[in-house]
Amino acid sequence: MTRRTLTAVALAAAAALALAGCTAGGDQGPTGPSAEGYVTDGKLTIGTGQPAYFPWVIDDAPESGEGFESAVAYAVADELGFAKEDVVWVRSTFEQAIAPGPKDFDFNLQQFSITDERKQAVDFSSPYYETTQVVVTVDSSPAAGATTIAELKPFLIGAQTGTTSLTAVEQTIAPDGGAQIFNTNDDAKLALQSGTVDAIVVDLPTAFYLTGAELDGGKIIGQLPSTGGGDQFGLVLAKDSPLTEKVTAAVDALRENGTLDELAAKWLGGDDTAPVLQ
Repeated sequence: MTRRTLTAVALAAAAALALAGCTAGGDQGPTGPSAEGYVTDGKLTIGTGQPAYFPWVIDDAPESGEGFESAVAYAVADELGFAKEDVVWVRSTFEQAIAPGPKDFDFNLQQFSITDERKQAVDFSSPYYETTQVVVTVDSSPAAGATTIAELKPFLIGAQTGTTSLTAVEQTIAPDGGAQIFNTNDDAKLALQSGTVDAIVVDLPTAFYLTGAELDGGKIIGQLPSTGGGDQFGLVLAKDSPLTEKVTAAVDALRENGTLDELAAKWLGGDDTAPVLQ
């Protein structure tokens, strides 16, 4: 084989390798979000509780997108550039999620209130929800038929001392007989169950828990108009996660375009959950 032929063969081989390299990289198309910082390349791994409760997740199936937090999770995923089929769900207890150390999720949501103490161990996104105050009663109470704040005024309404709930009773409802004050929410719950008071006010997560698991015939009358000062829920990430900034930006975008309010109204403020009282 002549030198000229060898040179031609070498050039042809180099061209073939270059073409193969272009095909391998160029024909793949978009590869989705960068894997930098994510638990799994090309996937968004989201954690939630085991079980996850109504109305935050419907039927303990976060992958359905049904329920407030499940819907928020998929909205954040979309903002980050992930398709629904690229979202992976894992389960953790509440305490596991906020404990120091590495995580098997990119972010976790199960009504984590943002606090300075928790920030020592984990990162939080900006808040995706601020809790409201809710009026709770039982079916046997004379307050069970109330549908407005004005209709609540004649009744005995209680709340735990030193809480935003008590302030809401005193300032928003202003019942004719004054607020009924209790040392704990457990005391208020027992007073409601025994008929000592007609209704109590607690935050929204507590209201869902009481009516779903604690009170016999428990019923949510409705949410009081928000006046601020409630607990703020944030997405939990590993401490100093490289994703915190971009996840926060996604939550901020959803807040600014009205998506978070729409999802809260759909899943938390409907007639079958906690309508807002006027």
